Amino acid sequence: MTAYTIKLQPALTMTDEQFYQLCITNPDLKFERNAQGDLLIMPPTGGETGNRNVELATEFVL
Repeated sequence: MTAYTIKLQPALTMTDEQFYQLCITNPDLKFERNAQGDLLIMPPTGGETGNRNVELATEFVL
């Protein structure tokens, strides 16, 4: 799956509070911001990633 990048600047700047509200308003989407202020819309993790995370967690516990 592909992450989508939306370049907000210079047309729009988003404060931390506005970003937080965007995330709260859209709980089914995963948003990130990079150092340049771009908004990244990340795809949800799938079964393969979940399985890999479980394997890694098991390695640390055992």
